[in-house]
Amino acid sequence: MYQIKNFDVDVFLSEYWQKKPLLIKQGFSHFQDPLDEHELAGLALEENIDSRVISLKSKKWQVAHGPFEDINQHCKGAWSLLVQAVDQHVPEADELMRAFSFIPHWRMTDLMVSFSNESAGVGPHIDQYDVFIVQGKGTRRWQIGLPGDYSNKVPHPELKQITEFEPIIDEALQPGDIIYIPPHHPHNGVALEYCMNYSVGFRAPSAQELLSSFSDFSLENNLFTQRYLDQKITPRKHPSSIKLQEIAQFKQMLHQAIDSPNCSQWLAEYLSTNNRANKDEEDPSEAYSMEEISELLADGQTFVREPGIKPIFIESQEAENSDFIFYIEGQAFHCPANTAEFVQNFLNSAVFNAENGLPQEICLFFRQTLTTLVNSGYWFPE
Repeated sequence: MYQIKNFDVDVFLSEYWQKKPLLIKQGFSHFQDPLDEHELAGLALEENIDSRVISLKSKKWQVAHGPFEDINQHCKGAWSLLVQAVDQHVPEADELMRAFSFIPHWRMTDLMVSFSNESAGVGPHIDQYDVFIVQGKGTRRWQIGLPGDYSNKVPHPELKQITEFEPIIDEALQPGDIIYIPPHHPHNGVALEYCMNYSVGFRAPSAQELLSSFSDFSLENNLFTQRYLDQKITPRKHPSSIKLQEIAQFKQMLHQAIDSPNCSQWLAEYLSTNNRANKDEEDPSEAYSMEEISELLADGQTFVREPGIKPIFIESQEAENSDFIFYIEGQAFHCPANTAEFVQNFLNSAVFNAENGLPQEICLFFRQTLTTLVNSGYWFPE
């Protein structure tokens, strides 16, 4: 179990989150890498895993994308292997990411893991999202500056770098050290020896992305089909003109869509989608019946949440007799209102065991829900 030390969550959220960078020395004492470079390279061979090698040799940058048949042919000069969403494939990596759950799950994207040789990096650059970087084996020098007007350079079509910047943090990280970098802060990391790094990234959807997704949702569900009405239209001097009250009426139509319960449902579905790899294609298996799940529960079987699963729910669901609803990968699960507290505790636990039995009033419901979650690939009997 990973637990951050030398760290005050309240102080961090009020003084540092999205404001300024922070170095946490020995945030993880006696840090153990959740995987090694050989396991990481093995992931880069997989078809459904996003991986790439970024290298610099003879002042020339190269980017190669997996899956790799022979990864060594790309590891020339100063190189880094980067693999996305490792938390979805390695339970220990998922545990590492859970150490940052003081930020809500819907804000998290994935855990990117890199392995680099000496002098490797991706060049000075700026990201548009927050990131915590954990130092694994080896050491890496990190320089972080303040937001500013920097000139861009593109040494490769897939690499966007910036010119030099004045660092306010310049530190060689040791295993267990953590560095937090807010959006828009220039940074540059250079390996001082063979090293592993773990980047906990956070999503920050743009208004454009939100509007696009909401539009798709409304079309898929045939929502907001009412048309514009203007029963009080009046003559105008110029037929080419649009009156301000007409613009206001169009805006009101959009506001009504955004203020509707359908919008809340869409947003929860959207934020719960984490672009997980389709594991059903890798390991198809027969579905469990509720009777089989019930027998496993009765026998004290442990159920484990799949790596990378991040359930979310809307905080205020207080209407009397209304269902409690949670979301996983865009799928909504409805539960009786009186089960909300039990279900929330279940969702927050990576491992579940009903060794003390289930409350009688939720026993049938929970067995049904757990059966659905297992057959959806979100939990599995250990």
